[in-house]
Amino acid sequence: MRKTTIALAAFWAIATATQAQTDNANKVTVNGSVQSDILIPQEDEKIGTGEYKDWGLTNTYVDVNLKSKYVDAGVRGEFMEYPLPGYEKDFKGWGVPHFWVKGKIKNAELTLGTFYEQFGSGFILRTYEERSLGIDNSILGARVAVTPFKGVNVKALTGRQRRYWDWNKAWLSGADVELNVEQWSQRMQETGTYLMLGASFVNKHEKTEDIMVDQVHKLNLPENVNAFDLRARLQKGNVSVLAEYAQKTQDPSFDNNYIYRKGYVAMLSASYSKRGMSILLQAKRSDNMSFRSRRSMNGTSSFINHLPAFTMDHTYSLAALYPYATQPLGEWAYQAELGYQFKRGTALGGKYGTNVKVNFSHVHSLAKTPRSITTTSYNEYDGTTSSTQYHGQGTDGYGSPFWKWGKQTYYQDLNFQIDKKFTKQFKLNLMYMNQFYNKTVVEGEGGMIHSDIFVADGKYQFNKKFTLRGELQYLATKDDQGDWAFGLLELSMLPNWMFTISDQWNCGETDLHYYMASVTFNMGSHRLQAGYGRTRAGFNCSGGVCRYVPASKGFTLSYNYNF
Repeated sequence: MRKTTIALAAFWAIATATQAQTDNANKVTVNGSVQSDILIPQEDEKIGTGEYKDWGLTNTYVDVNLKSKYVDAGVRGEFMEYPLPGYEKDFKGWGVPHFWVKGKIKNAELTLGTFYEQFGSGFILRTYEERSLGIDNSILGARVAVTPFKGVNVKALTGRQRRYWDWNKAWLSGADVELNVEQWSQRMQETGTYLMLGASFVNKHEKTEDIMVDQVHKLNLPENVNAFDLRARLQKGNVSVLAEYAQKTQDPSFDNNYIYRKGYVAMLSASYSKRGMSILLQAKRSDNMSFRSRRSMNGTSSFINHLPAFTMDHTYSLAALYPYATQPLGEWAYQAELGYQFKRGTALGGKYGTNVKVNFSHVHSLAKTPRSITTTSYNEYDGTTSSTQYHGQGTDGYGSPFWKWGKQTYYQDLNFQIDKKFTKQFKLNLMYMNQFYNKTVVEGEGGMIHSDIFVADGKYQFNKKFTLRGELQYLATKDDQGDWAFGLLELSMLPNWMFTISDQWNCGETDLHYYMASVTFNMGSHRLQAGYGRTRAGFNCSGGVCRYVPASKGFTLSYNYNF
């Protein structure tokens, strides 16, 4: 019944939009996409795939959008009745979870249905879709965006947040204002000075529930949790500075063991760039900033906000073997990056120039001092009293001096990259990475893993149609499963074909090979990829958000179409 209701609402949205265009004699454009990822699984005890009940597994998405001068509308259907590994528990099913209608007139727009939104850096609100992580925390409700005056942007919204095939019962409401001050000053525009000032507010209204501290005492849970965000960005010439601060009122939840401490996050980011050089410096302190639309949930779903990880997103397989996930209960995070291009004709630049990049990131725990409360009970039968001391649940949790570090390093990464073109045909990228990964903090157990990673990535272009790319990677460590090696060859044949073979080998403890071969065909808006091989169990991460992916083996087929 629920899926039928959703589908009818979606069709109504499209019909309303289409009728509006007919009435106003406006041109309607239609676009969308189809994405279908299929696995024909094979069981493999060596890598721990487990057993499969179905011969084929698929995650399939179909988006259709209508756009015009005054009205836009769209729907997305999802079919995961037989989902890919890692999606079985919550995503199994099918339906139309995404449908919306947007009315536009002059400097205002109103959206009804499901939508995504982000305030500032996302510290108090970020809803988005990331299919590879199994995240879609869209909001079902209403959103209005208005530009009442030049340089002033106002947004307001209300609704409920998606959780897989349902919506959480908590009601979210919020507003955001951004002022672009330079648009009011001719002098600032002439000197290339830009100043943005922003402020946001989000309220979560969630009914109370019975959470017991013991057999007698029940937590008094707040039905309203408020979050605030203030930010400023100043850009002058090649320099840009962003400062942002957010705070959340008491929000006892599963994540923080139902304590009543407020949440905080402060960030400072500065960058400098000119031709041939770039510098990035960032620092962030977050404390008890897990913010969910359902307090009793854990995992990657139901998050209202997002705390970006100040660590480099690595694309090489072994560099991404131990990815860091932001710890919302608290961390100090730092990142610094320097990029420099040695000019052509110099000793280090050579004939074609040389690009060098150095990145350093460090994430550390906060210093915390536990706090407790003492309750006194009166026994009416014998007239005695007794005292009980509580730690954690029901208390404000802990104290935490702002500048003081804790005792644990969560993550550290120092990497160097050299990108060098030797001839018109041959280009080489080299990387060295020194990494410390606290597996106990990120995954629950495993201790500190220290590794050295070496990468060589070369590309040779035979002619305008044929290009061969190869990767050699090695991860050396005495911890966890020991050393890993990775090799890849990729042949591109423009404009249609690409052939890839790779192998990821644990040459340390297990002696297992995770081989993969694939062929990709592109034609216009169509992309078809077929492959066969093994996928290692591990964490897939993006922007500090991670999801565990179990091991798998079999034939894969992926189809993408944009229209």
